[in-house]
Amino acid sequence: MAPADPALGGPVLARLEVRNLATIRELALDFGEGLSVFTGETGAGKSIIVDALGLLLGSRANTDLIRTGENDLLVTGFWNEAELEGRAGDESSASRRLAVQGRGVARLDGEVVSVRELQEWAQTRLTIHWQHSAVGLLGPANQRALLDRGLPEQTAAYTHAYREWQEARARLERLRTGERERARQLDLLTFQSREIAEVAPLPGEEEPLQADLNRLANLETIAQSAAGALTLISDGEENALGFLGEAVRALNASARYDEVSAALQQELRVALDSLQAVSGELRAVAEDGAADPEELARVEGRLGALGKLRTKYGPTLADVLEFQAGVEGELAALTRDEQDAGTLDADVDALFAELGRVGAKLDTARRGRATPLAAELLAVIRELGMPHARLEFRLSALPEPALYGPSDVTIQFTANPGEDLAPLSDVASGGELSRVMLAISTVLGADTPAVVFDEVDAGIGGGAALAVAEQLHRLARSRQVMVVTHLAQIAARADHHFKVEKAVEEGRTVSRVRPLSPDERLEEIARMLGGNTSEAALGHARELMAGQDVKPSNRLVKPSNRLKV
Repeated sequence: MAPADPALGGPVLARLEVRNLATIRELALDFGEGLSVFTGETGAGKSIIVDALGLLLGSRANTDLIRTGENDLLVTGFWNEAELEGRAGDESSASRRLAVQGRGVARLDGEVVSVRELQEWAQTRLTIHWQHSAVGLLGPANQRALLDRGLPEQTAAYTHAYREWQEARARLERLRTGERERARQLDLLTFQSREIAEVAPLPGEEEPLQADLNRLANLETIAQSAAGALTLISDGEENALGFLGEAVRALNASARYDEVSAALQQELRVALDSLQAVSGELRAVAEDGAADPEELARVEGRLGALGKLRTKYGPTLADVLEFQAGVEGELAALTRDEQDAGTLDADVDALFAELGRVGAKLDTARRGRATPLAAELLAVIRELGMPHARLEFRLSALPEPALYGPSDVTIQFTANPGEDLAPLSDVASGGELSRVMLAISTVLGADTPAVVFDEVDAGIGGGAALAVAEQLHRLARSRQVMVVTHLAQIAARADHHFKVEKAVEEGRTVSRVRPLSPDERLEEIARMLGGNTSEAALGHARELMAGQDVKPSNRLVKPSNRLKV
């Protein structure tokens, strides 16, 4: 198998800070590239680190995780976003706080976000394979996704063809089963459209119509008022026009000698002309004292028709017009459905034929990818302590095409010689599943820059343990890999070794996690091999560590510009 790309592919986890999580009171860990391992005595709480990272991935909040006697817990992770692009200094953070009372709080770069937003953000940077999470591989959708990972064009083409066929088929089904309902809808919509169209309302026309109605209904009062004003202006024995005329004449003598008097006399003449004009208009109003019954009926009828439309389709005329537009759109769609019903059968058949063609191409591509992918996976699986294992991807035609393809995809597997292949979900043990998952991560690559394995080595030892260690080491060439392990073989391949320890302080259990020095690391691997640090165990540990292909790297991913959350 070709070696992995030595360059990591994205942001790396630089630091983890934990407070009041289970038996951890306060913890700060700096992480490095490559393979990091966490070891410790049974019951030391090695998986607490995985629990902390799980909270950043949006795992379900459980207040039982809060340290006894404390009000809350806080987990914060810091990522160096540009560490691997030569632009050190770009850093992001994610945190999650759980409280005994009240809701928890999630943050990204100090800003409050929802847990779902935190989860979506973290899932692009970190993957956790929990101790029993390999069971997710048992789902047919996940097995199919492994095969389809290298076939994006074929799967996208099939999905598009399937949706087009489904939409056309659903539309035809609606036409066939809803003829009576469609006819009822057509009648109703046609009536509503015609009712509004016959009135043809205009936005804003009600106000001037209401003003006309008020005028027509009060013409007698208007005429009487005009007649009274006319008496005062011109028709009375003493009236304004008479007085104004006398005033003009009174200024005749002075206007000859005084410019001011002449100017004033001219203004009075203008006023006299204006008053005479007003008098004429008032006379017309006074003589028009009887309302035109037809005009009154027309205005009342128009307002009534508009009011009826507003009551049914309003509350305003603008709403009525908007309703009319919607009705016209529905009518057009229903009419189009009726017109299309005759040709839709042929369209559905044509789309189904196209789906069959695209589906056949997808199945051909899947079969073409299945054999070499199975061979690659099997080569790794056999190295992981299952030398007689067999594996293949099997395609089984479905009675009807599904959204994901015309066939089911299942992984067929057996770990034992002489046994027939059977679905992975039926025959694989927990340990076998974990090793298959490790093989998949190694061959296909993890989906995120950082990958965490929680006791992926459960139930194995001997040569299989060395093989698992080698696969983790290979994966760590292209990913930041963290492993909770009890196997010395894996610990010996680590670039960074952390030990989880428990102690009792002031009557309380406290867990600590600390990086080991080279001498401490040798003693820990010896303990893991034989349960003690005897000369024989230390010698065995030296031999195991000396068998590495590369020396451990002590370079940590130093976080920059720490963000306080």
